[in-house]
Amino acid sequence: MDDSFNMSMRKFLKQVGVTSQQAIEEGLRAKGAKAGDTYEATVRLTVDGLDVDHVVTGTIKGDA
Repeated sequence: MDDSFNMSMRKFLKQVGVTSQQAIEEGLRAKGAKAGDTYEATVRLTVDGLDVDHVVTGTIKGDA
């Protein structure tokens, strides 16, 4: 893969990470999450034009 591709991939993944973290933090604040609360999270990645359907699951713990 060339440098242009790698840079666009990194930019996209950074945007996903930053905006996802902001959305989760906003949701935790709105819910009034407390230390020890847990939430199951799922992210699905699809790419138009490619046969990509990738799912990531995990647990997010609330903080005091």
